[in-house]
Amino acid sequence: MSGLPRRWRATALLRRAAPRTLRGRLSLVALVTATLLMLVLTVAFNAVAGHRLQHQADDELRTRAAAVATTIDTSGPKVRVLETSHDELLDADVWIYSGRQLLEAPPASGSLTRVADALARRGGQRCVTADVHGPLRLCSHPVPGSTGGATIVTALDLSPYRSSADTLLLGSLALDAVMLACTYVLTRLAVGRALRPVRTMTDQAGQWSAVASGERFGTLRHPAELARLGASLDSILDRIRTLLRHERQLTGELSHELRTPLSRIIAELDWWRARPRTADQTRASHQVIAEAAESMRTICDTLLADARDGTLTAPGTAEILPTLRRLAEVPCPEGHLTVTVDGPSLVAGVPPALLERIVSPLLANACRYARSTVAVRVHRTPDGVGVDVTDDGPGVPPAFAGLLFEPGRRADPGDGHGGAGLGLPLARRLARSAGGEVTYDAGHATGARFVVTLPAG
Repeated sequence: MSGLPRRWRATALLRRAAPRTLRGRLSLVALVTATLLMLVLTVAFNAVAGHRLQHQADDELRTRAAAVATTIDTSGPKVRVLETSHDELLDADVWIYSGRQLLEAPPASGSLTRVADALARRGGQRCVTADVHGPLRLCSHPVPGSTGGATIVTALDLSPYRSSADTLLLGSLALDAVMLACTYVLTRLAVGRALRPVRTMTDQAGQWSAVASGERFGTLRHPAELARLGASLDSILDRIRTLLRHERQLTGELSHELRTPLSRIIAELDWWRARPRTADQTRASHQVIAEAAESMRTICDTLLADARDGTLTAPGTAEILPTLRRLAEVPCPEGHLTVTVDGPSLVAGVPPALLERIVSPLLANACRYARSTVAVRVHRTPDGVGVDVTDDGPGVPPAFAGLLFEPGRRADPGDGHGGAGLGLPLARRLARSAGGEVTYDAGHATGARFVVTLPAG
């Protein structure tokens, strides 16, 4: 368990040391991969080079042994070494044996001679590397045609070959370092160049989202990967633009609708403070202010509810009659009204909550203006289902019919009925969001008749 904290500390240290940018991480991955590849190639190259240098040394030893064999007479019962003039170089580091008997050896080569004796006793053609006052290579070569088992052992200093191998190793390491540095630099440059459009697209997305611009990345030419990224950013920008549009709409509606009751409150307060008032006048002012405040609260509740539930268009179905009867069970403010619901049992292609929010403002409006009855009837339409909400009230003035669904508009604000002029526009907006519609039947003879059309479930 004592090793766990150290392991955690090491992991945390590695995480802190890791690059934080994508370009740095990709460059690091490329550098590590290139390092491993260079390491494998360097080891393989130097192993092959070392083997090749050793093979060259063995070839030279065999050549020297063949040259020395020409000075050995094996025709008689004994092996004889023929002396020739100027053979000092030929006899350097050369041992000649007849069987196990040493016939000739270089001077001052005691420890090296023991290695040569061991090679000669083993017989055959063998090579061994010894470190006697430096690296040496010794090879034994039987003399062809020798009846007495003559053997020649030659030695060669490996220092020049080792020096060449070391030079190759240093050169390959230097080349590896240069290649790795170039790999890292080029990878950073390539990744930076590849990510430059992403940075540009990010900056453009931030600018376009701030001003709800209509510019989109789909109109620009990009590689396939960046095109998919552009499509995702376009989708996000469209959502942001929709949200900004809804925000502006909500702000505008709140500003427009709250201006009238707020003006009433301010005007009433100015009038009340202008001069002393009686108790009855003060109570009347309080009543006006309370009614205006209540109107402001209704406006805020209605608009905010619409803003929160404006996306209530998830797939679903609703049985129309049970939903309408549940709404009709809520008593109208005018207690003497009769509300009837009839029609065939049909299913609408909207959720029950959305159906309630569409019909509720129409039913509330009918209850507000009806004299005695409100009729809700369900019927089929060529494209789906319909709901008629009819009352026997005074109806809508013909001059106001074209303004009926504009937010905040009322035919007669002083008619004594409540309402902020938002219910009918809200009902139409929700119906259209579900693929339906809310219309006013201007040809209806008595009262007012509103028709809701919705997709069939």
